[in-house]
Amino acid sequence: MRVLCTATGSPSHGRALLPLARALAGAGHEVTVVTTADVAPVFAADPVRVEPSLPRIDFTTPEEQEADGEGADTRAAAAAVEQTGVTPDADPDADPAEHPHMRVLMERLTGDMAREHHRVLSELAREFGPDAIIRDGMDMGACLLAEQLGIPQLPIPAGTVNILDPAVALPALNRLREELGLPVQEEPGSLYPHGRFDYLPAEYSFARFPATVLAYRQTTVVDRTAGLPGWVAELPADRPLVFAAVGTAMPMFREILPAGTPLPVGMTDPSEILATIIAGLSRLECTAVVATGGVEPAGGVEPAPHVHLTDRLAQPLLLECADLFVTHGGYNSIREAVRTGTPMAVLPNFGDQLPNAARVQELGLGRHLTDTDPDAVAAVCRELLADRETAARCRRAQLASLALPDIGQVVADLEKLVA
Repeated sequence: MRVLCTATGSPSHGRALLPLARALAGAGHEVTVVTTADVAPVFAADPVRVEPSLPRIDFTTPEEQEADGEGADTRAAAAAVEQTGVTPDADPDADPAEHPHMRVLMERLTGDMAREHHRVLSELAREFGPDAIIRDGMDMGACLLAEQLGIPQLPIPAGTVNILDPAVALPALNRLREELGLPVQEEPGSLYPHGRFDYLPAEYSFARFPATVLAYRQTTVVDRTAGLPGWVAELPADRPLVFAAVGTAMPMFREILPAGTPLPVGMTDPSEILATIIAGLSRLECTAVVATGGVEPAGGVEPAPHVHLTDRLAQPLLLECADLFVTHGGYNSIREAVRTGTPMAVLPNFGDQLPNAARVQELGLGRHLTDTDPDAVAAVCRELLADRETAARCRRAQLASLALPDIGQVVADLEKLVA
């Protein structure tokens, strides 16, 4: 088979795709990954062809949004945040698609971004001749190309797929179909007619909308060259080990936005989140490791001696021995914690992270941190470390995750769909 794969957004999207691409390439199939310059390094050590020709997601400024007719909505949301101190993501029961930055993102995904992705992928497809497409959940252009070519397409495990309502996307997709001379579709499920991939069992699903699911066991081996640094082996082992991380998306957004440009409405500066985590864990009796993503904490917060800061770490490896995971709630991180049976304290920021935090608490796998005062963060972490019931539920989820088929099963599953 020749499999065309896409990954956009942050490097976490590349890591969600990597096990699938690696399994297919390892079985002798030809794999081409079309991605962005930010995500391309994820695939550097694997036998896949990488084409870093996709554009970054357009995080439009309020001024640019106003030119597109979107400025009033964005300014109103920004004013509400300024007046109340509450972001649009503060309500865990709110529909993520209704948050201002998610509405802007949806318009990009089903507008010019979809057209550009379709253009880039169509040119590559003429040379490559794919038999199937494994696409980023935000890549609508790949969905349209698969319809043109009459081949199966499935989205990777990603938070966008979990929260994106296919019924909301359908009208915009049909407009794109009409532009390309494709038949319009009546079923929202046409967004993923052959199903979607996941790395969690059905009973622990984070998806908000039904679909056929091909689920495989979450791997702990992502970057084959990444191990844990030697200083980790010297950490005290006579107290709980707490691991915390801010993820890759927010630091990347902060890095690529022009200097002085505010983050999109509803997003918190990662330096502020990091400062909260460091201050909270400094009040906790534990050994703590915090992966900062290269971000400097706001306010010059200094960690206590038992809190160790590092830019990056092999997260899946350290989670194997962590007693608690303080996380932003990205879907990769959630799955990796389930795979290792690690309880979670979730401090969400934007997008799927807020419903992910609510789902973690609903499943009894941890707590949603709604109070970001450092004392409150420390109190929740202290409670989770002593909570045997949560630990038992995490162990049950881990066992269910371990019972899933090996990632190598994707080869036979995709071959069957192509046939």
